[in-house]
Amino acid sequence: MEENFDPDAVIEEFEDMSINAGKVQREVLKKILEENGESEYLNRWGLDGRTDPDSFTACVPLVTHQDLAPYIQRIADGETQSILTGKPITTISLSSGTTQGKPKFVPFNDELMESTMQIYKTSFAFRNREYPIENGKALQFIYSSKQFKTKGGLAAGTATTNVYRNPQFKNTMRAMQTPCCSPDEVIFGPDFHQSLYCHLLCGLIFREEVQVVSSTFAHSIIHAFRTFEQVWEELVADIREGSLSNRITVPSIRLAVSKLLRPDPLAADAIFDKISRLNDWNGLIQELFPNTKYIYGIMTGSMEPYLKKLRHYAGQLPLASADYGSSEGWIGVNVKPKLPPELVTFAVLPNIGYFEFIPVKDDTNCPEQEIEPQPVGLTEVKVGENYEIILTNFAGLYRYRLGDLVKVTGFHNSTPELQFVCRRNLLLTINIDKNSEKDLQLAVEAAAKLLSEEKLEIIDFTSHVDTSTDPGHYVVFWEISGEVNDEILKECCNCLDRSFLDAGYVSSRKVNTIGALELRIVKGGTFHKILDHFVGLGAAVSQFKTPRCVGENNGTLLQILSNNVVKSYFSTAY
Repeated sequence: MEENFDPDAVIEEFEDMSINAGKVQREVLKKILEENGESEYLNRWGLDGRTDPDSFTACVPLVTHQDLAPYIQRIADGETQSILTGKPITTISLSSGTTQGKPKFVPFNDELMESTMQIYKTSFAFRNREYPIENGKALQFIYSSKQFKTKGGLAAGTATTNVYRNPQFKNTMRAMQTPCCSPDEVIFGPDFHQSLYCHLLCGLIFREEVQVVSSTFAHSIIHAFRTFEQVWEELVADIREGSLSNRITVPSIRLAVSKLLRPDPLAADAIFDKISRLNDWNGLIQELFPNTKYIYGIMTGSMEPYLKKLRHYAGQLPLASADYGSSEGWIGVNVKPKLPPELVTFAVLPNIGYFEFIPVKDDTNCPEQEIEPQPVGLTEVKVGENYEIILTNFAGLYRYRLGDLVKVTGFHNSTPELQFVCRRNLLLTINIDKNSEKDLQLAVEAAAKLLSEEKLEIIDFTSHVDTSTDPGHYVVFWEISGEVNDEILKECCNCLDRSFLDAGYVSSRKVNTIGALELRIVKGGTFHKILDHFVGLGAAVSQFKTPRCVGENNGTLLQILSNNVVKSYFSTAY
């Protein structure tokens, strides 16, 4: 892999698989069931050695994480018999925990690592065709959280940490000619703030060689360059003097980064000059790293609200949206990297798992108790329809509901191309109203236009359904980049309320079975405190996503938000 990475061969392999997607799917399911058929879980459902899709879907039920959690817990506690898989699970991945308030345990194994590398290689091959890279470096804002041992002695860490700590990751990056600028000590450092500072410094040291700027999520790239705005003079001083700032106190990080530094007044002057010429930091990334070909990271779903700011920093550089997956496993790859992130689609890799899709009615007024439609196979989905994804993988998840809603936008040969719509369980709902994460995002974008006229922006936002009042009402939390007068914020509050177009919401507001929407403004730095809270729980910064809807079960997060509210407004829109 290290020496002979051939992008053309990778694309050819993908094309072959996508032509025969149905056949590949049947082979994958057969392999999964042959390898794991003797496990306690599969034995329970009476497959009796059958490996065909019809028997599998007839015998094995659809499940959520809650259904499998007791089995995964037994594995984590050290039970060695075949519980979910034939071969023992040796590693546990932790989901980010930003959705439910606490991380989920998910089995991780060599097959999942291999599918991760396959996704990376396939994605890179298609990107490289559009934006060729030659012996460069990547400025990667990646951070590994601590791995710990479960009660049974298994290594446990976030999914990204399990990947970054695997030797295959570094080999793959080297093969794709984009090794990370920063030494391992920075990626695996115990202090996120010190690691971020050193990522920025290493980027500046190798600024002529940087050809890609990336992170797992778009949010991390913006966070990095917001930090750059605060510390750039210190970074320039480090380069000028060839000595590392006193803010870096972790010995391993200090030693590793100091080895890269030497006094370079000319470079310091050049960087200073570039920054001085910028207007409001517009085009910062392009100016600092002149040979960068594109910016790369997950930019869909809950990352879409950050695209405006990312484009501001990027200047003319293209944004290439990264691939589609979750802590539970990968799903699809971006084979059209020139598409803007808002339009990006993901072609499903038919060999990395067995996929089913539950059709989802777009009629938000349909009653909840209606019988759910039967899932369909990968090649049976219809263009233009919405589906919930069901995943069966090599690490012990069988007919597992991911909770993601996707839209089928077309086919790449015979494998579907999916557009991420939203998380199914992230609904703002009180009465007969149903508003998704996307509905919230659109409402916030509409109201944010009133702020942009004042040269201000929303740094971050989230929401909450407050049922402690009667009637219950929606609460939206905003952190804003500066001071705003009350009249504009009242207008913003009304605009938010009017921008929820769901028929159930509008009718409920009109008859007051849902109360007036409340806009709460929080202090600067509040969302940073939320990030620090999750990092303190062991989440990786690379994996952090601001939760867009905070439920009652996420008490600590509600407390952080409530403690930092400085102003509150109620809508008078209805």
